Amino acid sequence: MSAESTPEPAIPEAGPTVPGRRGRGRRRKAPGTGRRALRVTAWTAAGILVLGGTGLGYVYFKLNGNLRTVDINQALGSDRPTKVDNGSENILVLGSDTRSGANKKLGGGADDGSARSDTAMIVHVYQGHKRAGVVSVPRDTLIDRPSCTDANGVTHDAATDVMFNSAYSTGGATCAVKTVESVTGIRMDHYLEVDFSGFQKLVDELGGVTVTTTKSIDDPQSHLDLKAGEHKLDGEQALGLVRTRHGVGDGSDLGRIQLQQAFVKALINQVKQVGVFTSPKKLYDLADTATTTVTTDSDLGSVNSLVDFANGLKSIGSKNMRMVTMPVEYDPANPNRVIVAEAKAKLVWTALKNDRPIPASATKGTATGQAKGVVTSS
Repeated sequence: MSAESTPEPAIPEAGPTVPGRRGRGRRRKAPGTGRRALRVTAWTAAGILVLGGTGLGYVYFKLNGNLRTVDINQALGSDRPTKVDNGSENILVLGSDTRSGANKKLGGGADDGSARSDTAMIVHVYQGHKRAGVVSVPRDTLIDRPSCTDANGVTHDAATDVMFNSAYSTGGATCAVKTVESVTGIRMDHYLEVDFSGFQKLVDELGGVTVTTTKSIDDPQSHLDLKAGEHKLDGEQALGLVRTRHGVGDGSDLGRIQLQQAFVKALINQVKQVGVFTSPKKLYDLADTATTTVTTDSDLGSVNSLVDFANGLKSIGSKNMRMVTMPVEYDPANPNRVIVAEAKAKLVWTALKNDRPIPASATKGTATGQAKGVVTSS
């Protein structure tokens, strides 16, 4: 079955997303204007932070002063899944669609002081840090959001049958983490967030990312016009690609996730090709950009911690990383929303808890987009 996610207007318009409510045989009121998504993975924000052997005090204090952190552990307290001590790590990576500052020009719409994370990526780094599994969570997934306390100490009530991306707009990073842990039963060890302008700067600092499009993509709403063939995308084009859904595939958010996952693999290849891990100057320039554009949990809130973290990721290439979308099915009451395919999703979460590969049976027969293979790594 092919179905579009919530229709989105041209970029200059933006408004609140109205949560849907699921019920047997009942249609929900059409949702309000949706926000647009930005997706990145841990390698975007962390893989370029390795500082090599510079060791200069100035470099340390300069980069350390750039960092913005959120104390997830203090805000959430002890009511969380137990940490599994098997050598693996779980990282929640979010993209913020805030319109503040430079993001207003890039994202369009008005700066109303709010922000959403329209899709999350759960990155599971396996024991030994030689491979990883990545699970994308569609923004339109209807879930039961738990009560949570945000970073300012404000408690937000639980809510039933709301869109996944409402967790971030309700209580920021801490509520997003709490919601992911509630849905998966897996403790998130770390958190990384980047916004529109940060994503663009990171790609430009890398010198662009090379991809191949097997079909032409023309989406005026994301200002993207790519003919079929090989392209070296600058930051603005890359941002357009990870946000586009119109003019490619079936126009659904699930299809857009497929494009983003392909871009992430191209990005990882680019990081390895440009000498990030061998050129001190390139390391510093990228680290300076990254530390000014990402927000992390407090455990990663120092250069030393980020160095250790990024060093643990640099052996992971695109070929030893499995990327899937959380198993979902279309909501019978509204095809513009999806619901968790509980039995199949449980296969994913059980595999990650036990540090095992995600089985192919977990995603077989679930809802999917129609943009697979449109973008590939060159």
